[in-house]
Formats: sequence, structure tokens, C-alpha cells
Amino acid sequence: MSAFTHIPLGQRIPSSLHGVSASLPTMRDVIGYEEKDPEVTRHMTSGYPRFVVHPFSKQAGIHILHTLGLTGHAIWLTSSIRAAEQLRTHLATPAATLLPTTAALTGVTFPEDAALSSRAKTFLQHTGMFLSSREAEDYLLRAGELQPEQAQDEKGFDGYAPANVKGHVSRFYQHASAGDVFLATSGMNALAASFRVVADLQRPRGRTRWLQLGWLYLDTIAILQKFTDTPPEDYLYQSDVFDLGALIKLFTEQGDRIAGLITEVPTNPLIQTPDLAAIAALCRRHGVILIIDPTVASPLNIDVLPHADLVANSLTKYTASEGDVMLGAVIVNPHGPLAAEFRTRLPHALEPVYSRDIARLAAQIGDAPALIAQINRTAPLVVEFLRNHPRIKELYWALHPDSRENYLKISRSPDAIGSMISFVVDLPPAQFYDRLRLPKGPSFGMKNTLICPFIYLAHYDLVTSEKGRAELAASGLHPELMRLSIGSEPAEAIIAALAEALA
Repeated sequence: MSAFTHIPLGQRIPSSLHGVSASLPTMRDVIGYEEKDPEVTRHMTSGYPRFVVHPFSKQAGIHILHTLGLTGHAIWLTSSIRAAEQLRTHLATPAATLLPTTAALTGVTFPEDAALSSRAKTFLQHTGMFLSSREAEDYLLRAGELQPEQAQDEKGFDGYAPANVKGHVSRFYQHASAGDVFLATSGMNALAASFRVVADLQRPRGRTRWLQLGWLYLDTIAILQKFTDTPPEDYLYQSDVFDLGALIKLFTEQGDRIAGLITEVPTNPLIQTPDLAAIAALCRRHGVILIIDPTVASPLNIDVLPHADLVANSLTKYTASEGDVMLGAVIVNPHGPLAAEFRTRLPHALEPVYSRDIARLAAQIGDAPALIAQINRTAPLVVEFLRNHPRIKELYWALHPDSRENYLKISRSPDAIGSMISFVVDLPPAQFYDRLRLPKGPSFGMKNTLICPFIYLAHYDLVTSEKGRAELAASGLHPELMRLSIGSEPAEAIIAALAEALA
């Protein structure tokens, strides 16, 4: 029997008040969460912070509305006044107003309107501009709405945290200095800011088209599809990351109009790696800016910066291995042709990080190399178990035969494969998932092993329609794909849990 035990619905993973994941132990819970079933959502007091507003943020918002006498209003708290202004602009209605400076926090309020609230939440989710849960916690403490014993007791950092984090990140990338590292409130904010900076630079040159290479994380896709002021045809998508010929043809035909190419290396969730050197050379030849997100494997496992103009990295994964910090970074390739321009513009595009978040990351970022070394020892054993199990129909990992050669070109060692493994089981998904004792929830790159039915959580709208399933199939995605992130637990314990559920 597995050494793991089932975690109740809605319980934070980890149990910290600022834990970034939450348990969804059954497929019924996953579907109920996506369909906003009250029997499920009432248990979801927390979740991944860009999708589930933290209870401290909700409480702070209620307190501010009460203080301002704004009964019957909605409130959306942001990471800065600049973010609040951008949100108000995005909502495009006179009903949305900025909070007064006397409110102590920044955000937008408007008379209760479900459609407006939905738009506000989606915008903040895509851009990573939500208020930090620690900043909300500190506000509540100052206002007397939270007692010290109710707050999170956590390990601090003795020193200047931003310099510590930037120093670690620059060493992880090896080719960068601390001056090439720019911190963000989340990996998504890092990517959204990179997109805006490049778009602003390329637009005057007549370059407005953006190319998505491979199936990427849902919010990255949303930025490319929704956040341009250009017609729909300026969004370009090539699903096959391995088809260099098609990419060359596209660049030959449209290269002088393409602003940038965004890809993940490897991609999420199929863990595919393109020929990065060839793609980088193609982008340079045509004046296209290459933005790479290496979060799936971590810069400690792969060397991507020499190929990129900008790298957008979620520090929530691997570096914040306790699973209780939302932060990100943009790393400038110091040898890129626009490096100086990027260094000037990025500070004005990225959201300011909250002091306690950066201090919390500084307290644990030094654990990342040891954690990744442990994961790299465990993951191949889990892959080998799954590869030989008769119940596994499809299996993806960094060294999948389709990606192996390309991945090894950029890996720091042949064994540096990262935590992510995706697979499809030859069982009804609920039969496998509900029996599985591993922690179940979103996110990856934590000390906790985590698994989730990724397509259900990220693209439920596509899973539940015939057209959507056809779209997934065209990109090689199975709706029932499970995404597993290996943690620091013993390999035999993880394998035993999988074997029990697959029996």
C-alpha cells in the first residue's frame, strides 16, 4: 500500500497559509471546481493564486469597501497603482474607479456586476497583477482584522533579499549577471511584461504578428490571442515544434512582419523540445525577438539563455520549492542585439514584488540545486516504471524519443530532466485518479509530488465540446492527459502510489 494518504478537498498544498496549490482529490471535484459547483467551491478557500483569490485578499477587500462605505460594490485589489490603472483601462467603463490613496492598497472598484468582475479577474490572471497574499495579510494585521497568532509564522531571511535572489538566478543561468535579472510578481507577469516590451519596440517597425510555437500554458496563449491591438490574423500558431521546414516557410513569407516568437522549452504539458539553436538562428536572421519560458525543466537543468533574447521564468517553480511564494523573473541575454533597450524598458513594465515575498524566496532559493538533483535521480525511475506498465497508453518526458536529441543539446547533463512527466492511462480517468494517493492539485516544481488532470483544469472549455476536443487532437493533446510533477519523496513511494492506482 502507498505511503501517501488522500488529502481532503480544498486543503492547501503545502499547508502554509500562502500555499500555492490546493487538493482536488477526485475527478468529480475537478469537474465541480471547473463548473463552479457550490458543493465543491465552498471547500476551495485557497488555490493557485492567479485563479483563486486568496482569503486574505478577499478579507482585505471587504474591509476596504466597508471603510469607504461602498456597499454593493465589487473590488479587485492589484499589485500596484500602475496595475490598477491598466485594469481600469481594460474594463473600459466609467463605472470602474481607482481606490483613493487613503485606502492603503491599490485596486479598482465598481458597482456589483458579474460580467465586469469576470473580466477583471481574467485580466489579473493573465497578467499576474493580483495583490500579494502576504501584502493583504500585513494590511489586515495593521487594520486589526487579523491577530498575530492568525498570521503565517515563516522562516525569514537575514540580508538584502532582492540581491540574494538575483544573484542566485544569474548563477543558475550562468551567462547572465545580476543586472540582467528583473524580478516580477509571477512567471505570468514576467511573460506578459516581456510581451509588452517587445510589442512596443517592434510595432513602429511594422512588426505586429506574434508566433506561438507549440501548445503552451493557457495564459501565455491568452496573452497572444487577446492582448494585441491587431487583427486576429496577426496571431500565428505552429503546433508542431519539430517541423523546422514549416517554420522556415512561415518566416520566408511573413518574417518581416513578425514581432516575436514565444515558446516553452520544454512545452507544457507535452514536454516537447524543438531544435532551439536552429530556431534562434532563424529569428536572428529575420529580426524576430525570441522569448523562451524554461520553467518546465528549470534553468538548473537546461541552458537556454544564449539562444533567447529574453527568458521569462516562473520562480514559483523549483526555486520556491516549499510551494508558498508567487514570483517570477525576466532574464536578458546580455549578448542580444537589444539587451540595453530591454534593461531600460523592463523595470517600467514589470510589477513591483512585495518585500515579504522576496524575503521568503530568498530563504529557500538556496535549496533549489539539491532539490533538482534529487528530482533528477527520482524522475527516471518513475518514467521507467510508467514506460513498462501495460496501463500507460501515452507517455511524455524530457527524453521522449521525439525530443531526446534536441533536449540533450541544451541539457546541463544527460540526467537533468526536471520534474514533469505526462501520461494517459488505459482506464477511465476517475478510476485511476480517484484511487491515486499522491497529492493532487495544480502547479509543479515543489518538494511535494503533485498530479492533476491537466487538460481538464487548464482547458475545460475544450474538453467539454466536440469542437474543443478536435482542437486538442489537432495539437496532439489527449483530454484525459495526467501531468505529474516529481517531488522530493522517495522514488519507491511515488511508484507504489502509481502502481496501486493502476492495478
